[in-house]
Amino acid sequence: MKRIIHHIRKQPEEVRRHILHILTFTAAVVLILLWIYFLGTTLSSPDTQAKMSQDLKPLSALKDNMTGGYNSILEPNLGVSQ
Repeated sequence: MKRIIHHIRKQPEEVRRHILHILTFTAAVVLILLWIYFLGTTLSSPDTQAKMSQDLKPLSALKDNMTGGYNSILEPNLGVSQ
């Protein structure tokens, strides 16, 4: 490993920057792939799905309330003939 580091240190700055960019991009891709994999396994578990459905109940009530309010605003306009 020391030989690789010393070899990289002897390279011009432009080459070292290219190596840095490639390593950073590779690390980012690996982290994103791991995140996607573990997110998929976490979301597919039955415990998580049950918890998500309980957590979304207040949001569905809010959605129904907003939809009802929007429809009540539009109803008077539907009966008016032009």
